[in-house]
Amino acid sequence: MALRAPRRWWTGPFDVENFAGTAVNRVRSAVAELAAAQRRDVVVETTPELIAASFAAYENQRIDGRAPAAWAELSGFFAARDGWVRLHANYPHHAAVIRETFEISDRPGLERALAHRDAADIEEAITAAGGIAVVVHTSAHWESHPHALATADEPWSAVRDRGGRAELSGPGSRRSHGGPNARGTEAIGGRARREVDLLRGVRVLDLTRVIAGPTGSQLLACLGADVLRIDSPQRPELLAQHLSTGMGKRSAEIDLERDADRARTLAAGADVILEGYRPGALTRYGLGAEELEELAPQAIIVSLSAWGENGPWGSRPGFDSIVQAATGIATACGTGERPGALPVQALDHASGHLLAAHVLEALARSRAHTVRISLLGAARALLSASAPLQEDPAALEIPRVRVDSSAGALDVVPPPLLIDGTTIERPVAAYGAAEARWLG
Repeated sequence: MALRAPRRWWTGPFDVENFAGTAVNRVRSAVAELAAAQRRDVVVETTPELIAASFAAYENQRIDGRAPAAWAELSGFFAARDGWVRLHANYPHHAAVIRETFEISDRPGLERALAHRDAADIEEAITAAGGIAVVVHTSAHWESHPHALATADEPWSAVRDRGGRAELSGPGSRRSHGGPNARGTEAIGGRARREVDLLRGVRVLDLTRVIAGPTGSQLLACLGADVLRIDSPQRPELLAQHLSTGMGKRSAEIDLERDADRARTLAAGADVILEGYRPGALTRYGLGAEELEELAPQAIIVSLSAWGENGPWGSRPGFDSIVQAATGIATACGTGERPGALPVQALDHASGHLLAAHVLEALARSRAHTVRISLLGAARALLSASAPLQEDPAALEIPRVRVDSSAGALDVVPPPLLIDGTTIERPVAAYGAAEARWLG
């Protein structure tokens, strides 16, 4: 499906519009395939406005009319003695690492401390202490990096087919928690709307955080799946982050140090398991990808990582902005000597939609797949794409919808799909308030 004009919505040296549109159209086609497998007569579409706005869902949300802060004080680019580094400190535990490592209390103090250190030394010190930092590379320099060389042949996503699974015969077939129709009626924000239920009865265990995984699981929830997101009470998700990707999900907390058995029980009964922690982090709880294959042979399992699962950085955590900085994207987006960034966190959002597409395709084909996706693979795809069209970007409207939320009036961008001409949106439940159990 070709996108309607305008063709450029953002500025910058990369064709982020086509990158985003391709990812959304992949998931659009997967929804259409699932509907056809269920013999459901629905029309699945998207628009440039929905794609553009949803790829900046966090920035575009309004909580009681207010936009959330995009970056914490210690996040961003910092000048080192011999170049630049990018730090990620939006989460309190990552910010604490930076403060303790350099004995600073604010951004000016950090700028002074880093200005007299080499970029590689800064990266090493913060990473060794459990924080998030990376040297800002050019793309040419990154191509010779040991991790880039070790993972050069790895695709953005890889699928291993583990065999057939029970056929998904449509709503009402099993574990149904709704009516028998393709759409039901519900009220959101005081207005009546149609509820999409293509995935009603499908259990999704969501062990992901931040943007990519939660974006994919939100789309599954808005299609009717019972999505149960599990977080640790010691490392809660940022509230604004939860609100921007929490439509239709149930959110619960489990302390894996004390109650990993409960999480494994949930996994054993899931149809889909999404895992997005640092590679290897959940293995000691029996929740790594290989353990999940044994525990839930019927499940579709998706493992999402920043850097892939092999090579010298295979067990390293990371974020979209950090991968941009390492791979040369930030340098290309910069002005003068200062690095910059993509107009949106496209690696995260495109990977989230790719995740959802893989799940929908496996459900439609009744296959138990194990899928591995990396943000590094997304960066490679963007870096290898053709240059964007040379035309002025057009301003697009932001199609927000108002949904019920425990945080107050919440105006958010829905997933970038139209089902029979209607957006798919659901209420956002309170963070951590659900019971850690399946609905049926």
